[in-house]
Amino acid sequence: MSIKNIIFIRLMCYSRSWYTFSMKENFKRNPNTKCCICDALIYRRPSLLKESDGRAFCSVSCYGIHCRNERPCIVCGKPILAHFHKKTCSRSCANTNRAGTKYIGSPLKDKVRNQQSLKLRLLKDRGKKCERCGYRKFEILQIHHKNRSRIDNDMSNLELICPNCHYEEHLLEKSWLKNFKI
Repeated sequence: MSIKNIIFIRLMCYSRSWYTFSMKENFKRNPNTKCCICDALIYRRPSLLKESDGRAFCSVSCYGIHCRNERPCIVCGKPILAHFHKKTCSRSCANTNRAGTKYIGSPLKDKVRNQQSLKLRLLKDRGKKCERCGYRKFEILQIHHKNRSRIDNDMSNLELICPNCHYEEHLLEKSWLKNFKI
């Protein structure tokens, strides 16, 4: 290395701090627009402002707030995120919105209670055994609809049978083994 190069490197090292401080002041930009969210004064290149139709954001968090897709709750008006496809903000607002709604048919729990009451009625009327084979464990007996309509709960249409007889009634008639000869 020559002496000129060494002197030049030392001068650059000493003057580097002076060079960077003056650069900050010389190239400091005056704000030319406002943030769309918080109205902070910021500088953006004019070409970038033209591309974004004048929208400028001071930070990533302001840009995130701008990108949120919110819609108001239909009951209280509180903003909720739209990408969840919600109509209400909370369970209490959902209950308020649902008040007075007429639902078609009976609630799901009524079906279970109805089946239990039917079974108890059949057990009392017809005895605690299978009506086809006479199996005596009444806890596992099932209700069978003779005309295959679950809606028709007439007592003459119902039959208390064990799971084996019920299986034979419904599933064996569709079995692929029925036509199979051994």
